Amino acid sequence: MTIGICNDHTAVEYKVKLVAYLRRKGHEVVNFGTDSTDSCDYPDYAHQLGAALESGKVDAGIAMCGTGNGMAMCLNHYKGVRAGLAWTVPVAHVVKEHNNANVLVMPARFVSYRMVVSMTREWLTTGFAGGRHKRRIDKIEI
Repeated sequence: MTIGICNDHTAVEYKVKLVAYLRRKGHEVVNFGTDSTDSCDYPDYAHQLGAALESGKVDAGIAMCGTGNGMAMCLNHYKGVRAGLAWTVPVAHVVKEHNNANVLVMPARFVSYRMVVSMTREWLTTGFAGGRHKRRIDKIEI
């Protein structure tokens, strides 16, 4: 799987470690995030990931900023992108199982790196339940 990853300055350390983790697990990773801890604007990086998802350049995405909200808001403007914000493993599970999120968004200021890995693992290994959830997902695109 090709996974795009984007981040702002608050998540540089997590991103570097997570990229290495994902590559060890056999994923190709495309970095759309900043590599600097200097203050920056998260939409600049979210737009790159959103466009890559929309065009099919990447299969899925992971995004991190301070709260995760800004990244999710920006990414969800792209056709076919369902960015789900998670802060615990059960939430990461449900954003995939019920919402078929193709982007996992995490709040770097409010979770540990250990939690980032746990949520990522859960999201990657959870399947979409379909059924009534598919009907609801179909209603998202307008």
